[in-house]
Amino acid sequence: MKTTLYSRVMGRRHVLGAIAALSAGAAFGQGPTTRTVRLGYQKSSTLMALLRLQGTLEQRLEPLGVKLSWHEFTSGLPLLEALNLDNVDVSADVADTVPVFAQAAGAQLTFVAQEAPSPTAQAILVRADSPVRSVAELKGRRVGFAKAAGVHYLLLAALEKAGLTFADITPAYLSPADGRAAFERGAIDAWVVWDPFLSAAQRQAGARVLADGAGLASYQRYYLASTRFAQARPDVLGVLYAELEKTGRWVKQYPKEAAALLAPFWGLDAAIVEQANTRRSYAVRPVTTQNLAEQQKIADAFFAEKLLPRRVNALDVALFKPLG
Repeated sequence: MKTTLYSRVMGRRHVLGAIAALSAGAAFGQGPTTRTVRLGYQKSSTLMALLRLQGTLEQRLEPLGVKLSWHEFTSGLPLLEALNLDNVDVSADVADTVPVFAQAAGAQLTFVAQEAPSPTAQAILVRADSPVRSVAELKGRRVGFAKAAGVHYLLLAALEKAGLTFADITPAYLSPADGRAAFERGAIDAWVVWDPFLSAAQRQAGARVLADGAGLASYQRYYLASTRFAQARPDVLGVLYAELEKTGRWVKQYPKEAAALLAPFWGLDAAIVEQANTRRSYAVRPVTTQNLAEQQKIADAFFAEKLLPRRVNALDVALFKPLG
């Protein structure tokens, strides 16, 4: 039976997982031998994509005897499943909702960094010719979105504000690529998505914004590591944090240069990329319990809708503290 974040490893798999974790922990100890760090990311992982394209992170990690292997995922939940199952060591940014699902499954994760809020970088979209003019009019309609992504919480919050519940719509759990296809052929009535997919749909398909995250969902993105790796290699995480912080400032200072680099990587026009980047803060900061406050609201909302198997204390997490 396939093990996911929604099921616990049982019996012999527990033993094998423990042995694998111990072996991996030993491999990340200090020493002259080159070690490979497995880094998971998504297409929308802007800062990590730039570090990969520029080769900056590899250069900074080389003195530590570390090499990187890059692993792309379609969305945040499979990425954190891989982190929980020891298939990657570090996760590029995932939406604020995703760690909540991981915590509910008992994943041992350390929060490495957080991007400050970017509420307008995700939105509920309808086609230009759609008769739907308000969130309340989504009642009884089919809405597409990626399960556990930040847009999932945005949809819950928007429905609640409109006096609806999750049961009032028909959800269609779709990756961004599948969501775009379903949206364009009319298989769904609305699509909830984040940038750069949001900007692409607006510019290329004439999509209309029904509601974005302003006043509903602040949309903070988190960088995470397995706690095992965080304890073994805080030096690697320190370098990663510093490079993310620097790259976030660079994107805002040089938007056209950043868009020119990302456009071919994302397969989008530079103008779309630049628009998407204006909506993201890219302000990388340490994670503190104070700026995790919305995480509890997210956890409670998902539990109330019976989307989580148990209550989650969103503040009961390990936090990485960068030097300086």
